[in-house]
Amino acid sequence: MPRLPAIDPKDAASDAKAALDEFHRARGNYPNMFRTLAVRPDIMLSAATHMQAVTAEGTVPRRLKELCILLVSTLNSCEY
Repeated sequence: MPRLPAIDPKDAASDAKAALDEFHRARGNYPNMFRTLAVRPDIMLSAATHMQAVTAEGTVPRRLKELCILLVSTLNSCEY
């Protein structure tokens, strides 16, 4: 059970809402992780920038990056 509530995107601070809306445009949903981080927009924006850098095109194929993300999440017993 999360300790912090997931912020409804319509209630998010304007800069956090813009980032959440960008996720929605790109993925078709509002990721719970970022909705929760929206409690602290400065941290959420930093995490979103980091996520974009990690998932950007580069020498490591996107599929391998996603598999690594899933593996680390599983090893840490993440619920999602």
